Amino acid sequence: MKEETPVEDLGELDASAESENRDGADAVVPEAEGHKVTPEEVEEALAEADLDRELDALQSEFEELNDRHLRLAAEFTNYRRRADAESLAVWGRAQADLVRRFLDVLDDLQRVSGLDPAEESVTVQSIVEGIDLVERKFLRALQDVGAEVVDPEEGDPFDPGTMEAMLRMPTDDPERDDCVAQVFQKGYVVDGNLVRPARVGVFKAD
Repeated sequence: MKEETPVEDLGELDASAESENRDGADAVVPEAEGHKVTPEEVEEALAEADLDRELDALQSEFEELNDRHLRLAAEFTNYRRRADAESLAVWGRAQADLVRRFLDVLDDLQRVSGLDPAEESVTVQSIVEGIDLVERKFLRALQDVGAEVVDPEEGDPFDPGTMEAMLRMPTDDPERDDCVAQVFQKGYVVDGNLVRPARVGVFKAD
């Protein structure tokens, strides 16, 4: 036989259920005394909670990206230092190779300069031939490192990119205007880079 719940107990059950429902709403939005929480306020509170979670996620992502940026910056700094050190090493080896190429020329030049004209076996002709040999060897060494001689001839057009005008020489011939009149010093170009311009005199028409 089913037991009946006393009327007093039913009132207590209704009060308990109402209290539980009210506590669930209070977990989202605190209910002020005399104020009933509306659905809009609950929705607003939930949206604020979502925004807080998104903000925390963005903050965590920012910190991760910042840490990655710092690591990349440190790696790039180390790479640049290694690259600079390697460039200096390559430059040093290139200079050593260049000096090595001219050592033979220097040896020949020192042998020629050490000749004693007082000896019967040493003649002016032998000294001149020795100097010519040194010059040819020196030019060959320059060609080996990619050097080109800028040696314009009289009448060639003046090229400001490879020549330097040391003086102007007047001329009555307009066709010779801005042409090379005389070469005072040869110029040199290495791999397209002007090492020294050829120094020349230039015709200028009056």
